[in-house]
Amino acid sequence: MKSALTFKTIATCSTTKARVSILTLPHGPVDTPVFMPVGTQGTLKGFTPKQIQNMNCQIMLNNTYHLGLKPGQEILDQVGGSHNFQNWQGNLLTDSGGFQMVSLLKLAKITEEGVQFQSPHDGSLMMLTPEHSMALQNSIGADIMMQLDDVISSLTTGPRVEEAMWRSIRWLDRCIKAHKKQDTQNLFAIIQGGLNVDLRKKCVEEMVKRDTPGYAVGGLSGGEEKDVFWKIVTLCTDLLPKIKPIYCMGVGYAEDLVVCVALGVDMFDCVFPTRTARFGNALTMSGTVSLKSGKYATDFGPIEEGCDCSTCRDYTRSYVHLNVSTKDTVGCHLVSNHNVAFQLRLMRGMREAIKKDEFPAWIKKFFNSYFGGDKTKYPQWAVNALKSVNVDLLQ
Repeated sequence: MKSALTFKTIATCSTTKARVSILTLPHGPVDTPVFMPVGTQGTLKGFTPKQIQNMNCQIMLNNTYHLGLKPGQEILDQVGGSHNFQNWQGNLLTDSGGFQMVSLLKLAKITEEGVQFQSPHDGSLMMLTPEHSMALQNSIGADIMMQLDDVISSLTTGPRVEEAMWRSIRWLDRCIKAHKKQDTQNLFAIIQGGLNVDLRKKCVEEMVKRDTPGYAVGGLSGGEEKDVFWKIVTLCTDLLPKIKPIYCMGVGYAEDLVVCVALGVDMFDCVFPTRTARFGNALTMSGTVSLKSGKYATDFGPIEEGCDCSTCRDYTRSYVHLNVSTKDTVGCHLVSNHNVAFQLRLMRGMREAIKKDEFPAWIKKFFNSYFGGDKTKYPQWAVNALKSVNVDLLQ
């Protein structure tokens, strides 16, 4: 099918499967590996789009299901898409609405035609078919659109896993046929198959035949064992075409990002940085800092030494602690600002290390800092995953 992107790898790690590439989309270049913040309803909670742009964020997410409910397709068409609606100059990726099949399962009924949702707002019914998902995403105008897939919990076993995999393939064919703007928008296929290696292999084989501009690994980060998670990720990156971007959906913890970059993933998204910020938790290279703790009431340093975000430049832990502990929205904004900046800085650090071919040393330094110099705290799954790409964390 047609592609409205170019993907050029400019550096590869000589030890792991990590790579640095330039993904050029209709709204500009994206340096990968990249973390994409999630702006569900046309907004990253607590930010203006201008603030996100000032952080040098090149791409963010919007959610098709939620934008389809409010403001709705008619308004999006009138305004000329979500870029105009939210005054966002960067790139957008939209999910298909499929994930809500898991997150809103009590409100959803799945058939071959599509997914019928009950609106959490007013109880009205909405039928999301592959065709409707494409029409909504065409109206949103996202640079990257995701196919509607049959999403099941990663803990599901039995015949339902295979049924969902084959249905996702059939739905991709319907999405390709319904996609009206192939010159300006890119449709990515999503690899399903649960935790079953054979089904994942079959799904990759079928999806690659469709030759979409990029591929996503879906159906993970849902509570499965992490030692199974990484094996599915590395299987998919081994099998998918090296000339196209690979996106691992719903991954956002710092150690997960580092491991998955080493396993060959280019793109990530997660609500985690902003969601955890609403509980007063700040992400740092030395682990998570709970700013609700009273010990920060008289701490006049920044959230993280050496961080270049506006929160760390302009405010102290003491000030942020006050706003977080009184549940003032300013506190949520300041910590969210730091957390998104942290994720972008983490990815930038990895890209620079890969370019210098110093990524294994960077990984070891990161784990040492993040887990306070205590190797006994390293997650065993991460040790195993990195060993599979020739990085021994325990040496």
